Amino acid sequence: MRFFIVSAAVALLPGLVIGSPVPENATSIEARTLGQTGSYTVSGLGARKKQLIACGANELDMAIAMLETERMSTDYTYGDGKSGDSANFGVFKQNWGMLRQSVSRYSGKSANDYNTGAELNSNLCLDISLRHESMNHFGEGLWFAGHRNGASGLANPNTQDIQNYKDGVYWIRNQLQYYNNEADMTSDVRFWVDVPAI
Repeated sequence: MRFFIVSAAVALLPGLVIGSPVPENATSIEARTLGQTGSYTVSGLGARKKQLIACGANELDMAIAMLETERMSTDYTYGDGKSGDSANFGVFKQNWGMLRQSVSRYSGKSANDYNTGAELNSNLCLDISLRHESMNHFGEGLWFAGHRNGASGLANPNTQDIQNYKDGVYWIRNQLQYYNNEADMTSDVRFWVDVPAI
């Protein structure tokens, strides 16, 4: 029996060692088959959450922004280091290709006009409004596919990677909605899920 327990613990070690770095003050919430999850405190995050809510953000918006950046902000590399239809903007890191296909504000724009999307980096309310318009255009499932993987995601929306991303967002949304009587909708707590960046 002792051999079995030791063998099982040794077999689990590679899974415990592989993963993204987690802040020292992070706490684990629950085990998931998809990857690690948890939460930690980010000073000032509650004020940022209130800004998103004031602009019409719902729990799903909050979860997407929380998964994309630690501070739910736009202080990442311009375009997320990408250009053309792959360039990302705003707190959700919405890609230009999806935006120009789905929102009236960018109708008729080309991949070369991607710098237009930079306005989302400084206009939070517009960013949230256009995410809603884009999701209404594509529907939730297809929106997630294109958001995660651009044109190839729209063409092939049922990959495991896209499902893992959606599961990560939904897990965060559920923590915001059901954990701690929704207090974390406006607290400094950031929930995280180990979903690889692409």
